[in-house]
Amino acid sequence: MNGEKNGVVLALMLAMFLGAVEGTVVTTAMPSIVKELNGFSHMNYVFSLYLLTSAISTPIYGKLSDIYGRKITLCTGIIIFLLGSILCGFSHNMYELIAFRAVQGIGAGAIFTISYTIVGDIFNVSERAKVQGFLSTVWGISSIGGPFLGGFLIQYISWHWIFFINIPFGIVSIILLKKYLKENFKKNIVNIDILGLIILSLSIIIFLYGIISIEKNSNFYSIFLIALSIGFLIIFYYIEKRAKDPIMPFEIFTRHNIIANIVSLLVSAILIALDVYMPLYIQSILGYSAAISGLAMAPISIAWLISSIILSKSISKYGESLLAFVSSIILLLSCIFLATLYLKTSLILMILYGFIMGFGFGGLFTTLTMIVQESVEYNKRGAATASNSLLRTIGQTIGISAFGIIFNLNVSKYFYKLGITNIDTNNLYSTGKVNLYQIKGALNYGIHIVFLILIIISIISVFLSYRLLINSKDA
Repeated sequence: MNGEKNGVVLALMLAMFLGAVEGTVVTTAMPSIVKELNGFSHMNYVFSLYLLTSAISTPIYGKLSDIYGRKITLCTGIIIFLLGSILCGFSHNMYELIAFRAVQGIGAGAIFTISYTIVGDIFNVSERAKVQGFLSTVWGISSIGGPFLGGFLIQYISWHWIFFINIPFGIVSIILLKKYLKENFKKNIVNIDILGLIILSLSIIIFLYGIISIEKNSNFYSIFLIALSIGFLIIFYYIEKRAKDPIMPFEIFTRHNIIANIVSLLVSAILIALDVYMPLYIQSILGYSAAISGLAMAPISIAWLISSIILSKSISKYGESLLAFVSSIILLLSCIFLATLYLKTSLILMILYGFIMGFGFGGLFTTLTMIVQESVEYNKRGAATASNSLLRTIGQTIGISAFGIIFNLNVSKYFYKLGITNIDTNNLYSTGKVNLYQIKGALNYGIHIVFLILIIISIISVFLSYRLLINSKDA
């Protein structure tokens, strides 16, 4: 890669760092924030509103980047993110913080979508795998460094600075994009599909809220919301079929593309389960600290990067579909290994399993993104990448809600088998009804069931990846 491309990679990594580190830093700082702002009961909205606005804005930015260009759209998203960060830092109460986190989420939608679109635009196939590996590694660095950074800022400065710290990174990213990203882009004069945009946004909001609220509300209420969102999605389909310039052109959903997007959704669900339940296992069952837990997760990111480098050298020879299939098998094997964990598993063995899983994630996410981008023309690449990013978000949202229900039910089931009833899974350590060994046993049982579910999901991913391989040979 030449100097200009290296500058673009650095700009994209800095932009990606903004969105990635914000999640881990805010998670670490949240106890201090809710204590100062007296808003414990509203804590979940700080995260859910960010997720919602990020998901809603993703397809919008994808379309805007196809119309106005990647550079101006990404820079606009970064500016919105920085504006939201500044406002969050100056928040005086939880309501302000929640509203300004929503602004941050709007900016994050551009960062997560257009960064990968730019990679697809300016890098050849072998370079693309390596660069996507670099971007993915940023997430790993953030997951390790975020808690340390958050703890340092809270202890020695104040929680406000977890938001202000974004500003220099964002400014440098914009400067590098302006200097090094060269676009031969002809602006398209089109009419924005406002009606389609509104209907799609409503569908996403209602669907994600329905999923998020499953644990808190009745099944009927959640099912009603999900059904309503599907109704809006059907309306959106007919609007887009008649729109002159649709916000999400349905030509991007080829058979190959649809399968790749479904696999992305499934693998994203596996990833969020790993992010949530592996640290829980290391800390609450094996008894290690949060710092050790973060370090134990690092090999996943290292393997992710290594797999991307290997892909960059082999993808032109073997093709994306074959490598996606092989990666799905690696992911399946690692899920099987995770299901063998018990109360006294060695941390070294745990790290080894995570390392293997990192190869599966790195291979799948890199190749699936490339498959989606290669299946469409340049002027639809932004929308195609946005659809892939949106489905990843939906996969994580469905996953975290479904796994949470499964985990809690099986923790309660474990205690029921012991003859212990009326246990509040949110207050296991303070209930007084159970001892520490019983708590560890219950948590291990719940996590074990979740990991068994991951095996089923990964088997489906292997099957669909095989269909991708067969379709690529028939094409």
